[in-house]
Amino acid sequence: MAFSSDELNFLVYRYLQESGFQHSAYTFGIESHISQSNINGALVPPAALISIIQKGLHYTEAEICVGEDGSEQRLTESLSLIDAVMPEIVASRQSQNQQKQTVVKNDAQETNGEEGTATVTPAVTSTETMELDSSIEIPAEKSTILKGHESEVFICAWNPTTDLLASGSGDSTARIWDMADSSGAPSQLILRHCIQKGGTEVPSNKDVTSLDWNCDGTLLATGSYDGYARIWMTDGRISSTLGQHKGPIFALKWNKRGNYILSAGVDKTTIIWDAASGQCNQQFAFHTAPALDVDWQSNSSFASCSTDQCIHVCRLGVDRPVKSFQGHTNEVNAIKWDPQGNLLASCSDDMTLKIWSMKHDNCVHDLQAHNKEIYTIKWSPTGPGTANPNMNLILARVVNTVYKF
Repeated sequence: MAFSSDELNFLVYRYLQESGFQHSAYTFGIESHISQSNINGALVPPAALISIIQKGLHYTEAEICVGEDGSEQRLTESLSLIDAVMPEIVASRQSQNQQKQTVVKNDAQETNGEEGTATVTPAVTSTETMELDSSIEIPAEKSTILKGHESEVFICAWNPTTDLLASGSGDSTARIWDMADSSGAPSQLILRHCIQKGGTEVPSNKDVTSLDWNCDGTLLATGSYDGYARIWMTDGRISSTLGQHKGPIFALKWNKRGNYILSAGVDKTTIIWDAASGQCNQQFAFHTAPALDVDWQSNSSFASCSTDQCIHVCRLGVDRPVKSFQGHTNEVNAIKWDPQGNLLASCSDDMTLKIWSMKHDNCVHDLQAHNKEIYTIKWSPTGPGTANPNMNLILARVVNTVYKF
């Protein structure tokens, strides 16, 4: 087996995507000219790079376990990736283990008092096992597996009024699944993302990275790495194609009224689109690096965040940000307004979660607990003016951490 440089680059690119490093994947894909290779991504299975590395480790283990004289040697522990590329570490550890075994054998002989009749008892390694709570196990009959996508699935969104689930994938399609279909497996509508090439429509071969339903569930908006946003009807027909961005779209959201769509892209801009006409109402170019996420505060104002570590609050018809927040020391991955639009939460590669208020210039809360980057945050639908007005306002982030305000 041999790899070409294009194949290896594609495996690394796919690994970055699967690990959630979308922006790194995009940059790596551009620099390594992934789009110019003839590799069919649909044929590459998930976790291909990890699978190949693991097989390589098993092969290396087999090599190490066979001595130069053909005798079999036992490894006391599984081989790590560092071990595989630094075999001298394995040799040193094996030598130490052999010395320990000799000491154990000698001790045993002395204890028995008779030479040649020693019994060597191997050391027992105590390992802790995780206790599983069977009460949280989901029975197979209560789960449904949706099969159809030919590559990774990046995002899903429930229709707000009907039992429809939308999904977006690296196979350049979005799909609408009818979960109310009682015929067996849920039926699916395939929304193929195509571009004009040579006067005909051809698959874009780009990832569908974002999608969102409008308030009454009649229209689905999708954003793609091909630089286009699209509006689809629930029967799978395309309503509009929105083509103002120059590069991949990372996020898009409908406003609550359903008359505008907001998008953010690698071209450092955010755009408010008129949903009825598909035209660009206003393009905001205040970020100095790719815009990663957007969220509506009201039907005409929104916040955006970027790899430039800044957050801007903008309003339709206003040519400058009405408020800007700075305080993160790395990329700001996601932002979310609380249900009332008073507090804005942001999470970042700097491993912090911050809460901002329009009444203050600095963050009102700086929450630090994670030791890795934070990618996802969500407010609970509680608090004043919601269906649960007497409950505390709660913000959740990844790894089951919640905060009450």
